[in-house]
Amino acid sequence: MVRCVNRMNPIERIPRFRITSPLLSGVVNAFIWLCIGAVVTSLIVTMTNMTEQSLTRAAYIIHAIACACGGFSSGKRAGSKGWYHGLLLGILYTVIVVLVGFLGFDAGLGPDTAILLGSAVAAGAVGGMVGVNAKK
Repeated sequence: MVRCVNRMNPIERIPRFRITSPLLSGVVNAFIWLCIGAVVTSLIVTMTNMTEQSLTRAAYIIHAIACACGGFSSGKRAGSKGWYHGLLLGILYTVIVVLVGFLGFDAGLGPDTAILLGSAVAAGAVGGMVGVNAKK
């Protein structure tokens, strides 16, 4: 006697986690890209003769790319006002980075914070505009 048992696929039983807030989705996406950029940069520093002191410009570029990707995600999820959601993302991203720097490394506010804020807000707004116009 052959029994046919209908077993569920174990992958289907895993609860799906979906972030519905456009801003939260963008921030999570931005910090994922920040982590990827940090790992790639550390590998470049390790494998070449580049020094850590020459990475200031690369750090701003990594932050801008992370905010652009986060703004894209935020704008695509929002569906409208991508520049607004990207701008908010850039501000929140900068606040979190400055707060972590202040609490973890005793870094204060300075001209580098203004540069980070400007590049994060601009990149986030552009990413949000592109994300709104991206196909679903």
